[in-house]
Amino acid sequence: MYRFLLTPRWWGINLFVVLAIPFCVFMGTWQLGRFEDRVQSHEQAEKQPDPSTRAAKPLDELLPVDKVTSGRPAVATGTYADQFLVPGRELDDRQGFYVLNMLRTDSGKALPVVRGWLPGSASDAKVPAAPRGEVTVTGDLQASENARSKGVDVRGGLPGGQLGMISAATLVNLVPYDVYDAWVTLPKPEAGGTGGEMKPVPAAAPEGSGLDLKAFQNLGYTGEWFVFAGFVLFMWFRLVRREAEAARDVALGLVPDGAEAGSEESGAGAAGAAGAEESSGAAGPEGSETAADRLEAGAGGSEAGSEGAAVGPVGSEAPAGSRDPVGSQNPADSQDAVGSQGSGVAGDVRAAEAGSGR
Repeated sequence: MYRFLLTPRWWGINLFVVLAIPFCVFMGTWQLGRFEDRVQSHEQAEKQPDPSTRAAKPLDELLPVDKVTSGRPAVATGTYADQFLVPGRELDDRQGFYVLNMLRTDSGKALPVVRGWLPGSASDAKVPAAPRGEVTVTGDLQASENARSKGVDVRGGLPGGQLGMISAATLVNLVPYDVYDAWVTLPKPEAGGTGGEMKPVPAAAPEGSGLDLKAFQNLGYTGEWFVFAGFVLFMWFRLVRREAEAARDVALGLVPDGAEAGSEESGAGAAGAAGAEESSGAAGPEGSETAADRLEAGAGGSEAGSEGAAVGPVGSEAPAGSRDPVGSQNPADSQDAVGSQGSGVAGDVRAAEAGSGR
């Protein structure tokens, strides 16, 4: 009954099922693992103390930035150089901008330092000047921003002295020196009152940690992939069952009602066609004989007309000035006309007799 599973068509279906189910299970398991990793990192972050409360370390010891070192206090020494404003940044539900200065260190590289946040527009804003000379800063370490970071402006077209993303890839095109692939934000206003009007920017949680929207998206994708696997298996069983029932009906000699109705309709059509042929064959000779009778009657009428035409000129007593249409005809012409009509009628009679003989 199940020998149809070995046909080329079912070989293709079986191959698809064998490949699709493991793939769906693998993708669902991978998404579930991503969700579990986020839950685990969230639990570890809650158990650990606030990174900003831990002891500060030199910048080079905390690089590169990862989930462990992100938010840790980093210490760097150097002199402030170029200054940039980062517009479109929100703090305490208010729109404003960051004030960022490049700190040139002894290594030759520069560290982006966010000195604080100011409300309003970055255009024509009055920004407190950065401290002069060599300074030592301690700030919370942050990884370079990307297009998915909150508040980032990737549209471009900003005025000079402004940038939409705090990253080494952006800054290296604006300054003539190397830049660290990280940045720090000062947790307190700068000493000396130069930054007293600016608010400190709190450090952000590292990307990919915590139970955010992406974590629950991974959980939803997990359910979708497992549902896909179950749907593929269900459809395969359904197709096999339908094919097996059809094969069993054929083996038992059972014919669906639709097939019987179709055969009856085809038989009625064949009978109708045969009846039409018989009726046309029976009516053929009778029609031929009727046509022959009509032709013979026409021949007799034409002979009578020819005799009248011959008598007309002799018995005509019309005056000399008038002309009888019949008598005006030449007898020789009348005989020719009668002869031509007789020959045509004889040909029609022979054709009708030949048709009736068939």
